[in-house]
Amino acid sequence: MLKASENPPIVWPEKISIRDFTGLWWVAHTKSRNEKALANDLIQKDISYFLPMGWNVRRQRGRTIRSLLPLFSGYLFFCGGESQRIEVLRTNRVANLLAVEDQQKLVNELSQIEQALQTGAALIPHKYIKEGQYCRVIAGPLADLRGVVVKTRDTARLLLQIDMLGQATSVEIDTDMIEVIDETSP
Repeated sequence: MLKASENPPIVWPEKISIRDFTGLWWVAHTKSRNEKALANDLIQKDISYFLPMGWNVRRQRGRTIRSLLPLFSGYLFFCGGESQRIEVLRTNRVANLLAVEDQQKLVNELSQIEQALQTGAALIPHKYIKEGQYCRVIAGPLADLRGVVVKTRDTARLLLQIDMLGQATSVEIDTDMIEVIDETSP
């Protein structure tokens, strides 16, 4: 288990929005538990990537253990040209590369997760849900995020989905801060 300071950054290069990356986006389906190791390899090769992660806190034998875990287990998103794609494959940490057919849609979906992480929102992995109300956050630091709202116990959560992977993450949201919209709205 890595110390907090030994974890790779969520975005590389740091302090740059993923919207500013140049090249084609690819999704690396990593070998088991290789997401962070691949991220460290990509830093060494100066390849832009996005590895959304969140804190997992658990108790074990009276101790509190905090781990920074990928929100989309087994996946890392990277951007570049053909030479970067080949370099990623050479790391021997990738089981498969997924080509991204709709580049702009993936960037839009990933940007929402990036924005939520930048606000410090606690994201947790969530089951991908296709049905439900499609909503937009109308106020606060998460303003303009769009997703499906689901209820869990006493709270509402906004699902931020990556359609290509069939996976999602969620953030707690106050229902007073959202409005129902048509999924095709800009």
